[in-house]
Amino acid sequence: MLQIAAYVELGLSFVVWSLAFAKPSKQAAGQKEVASAPASRWGIGLVMVSFALAWAYIRPVGFHKPAAALIASMMLCPPSVALAWAATRHLGKQWRYKAALSEDHELIQTGPYRWLRHPIYASMFGMILAVLAAWTWWPMAVGSVIAFIAGTEIRIRAEERLLSERFGDSFASYRARTSAYLPFLR
Repeated sequence: MLQIAAYVELGLSFVVWSLAFAKPSKQAAGQKEVASAPASRWGIGLVMVSFALAWAYIRPVGFHKPAAALIASMMLCPPSVALAWAATRHLGKQWRYKAALSEDHELIQTGPYRWLRHPIYASMFGMILAVLAAWTWWPMAVGSVIAFIAGTEIRIRAEERLLSERFGDSFASYRARTSAYLPFLR
């Protein structure tokens, strides 16, 4: 029964997590892009590989997750979903699928952006960890985490290069006092 509950929560959490991007996506649609970082596409690709590895149904015969892993998954989903909603609410029309800046781009430092420069990536990491805990066989989980971190690091570097060029010292100061996407790690 716990396994079914964990799977249901995981599925519903992904739906609600995805909905956090609907409004910002519509708001960003009318924004003129003035700078972009094509290299971020490689990061997007690796993150997609990460999710594919996490969800792959490759398991040994008799595979099952222990109750503690299922409970951990169920505990990771709600804060990850809430973080995505808070981050997209504060980012608003500046949200982009790829690394890009709009004409009137602002350096957001409110809400979860007070502590993390990339809270959406933190929420993605929480969601992927939830999948790994509830669903994934450990060798696939290792590959998934490696692909996620590599892809996210590529994206962060691309985005921060754009922000640094646009906001200069203001971004440098912000960067010095906040973590990237993993709390307590700069």
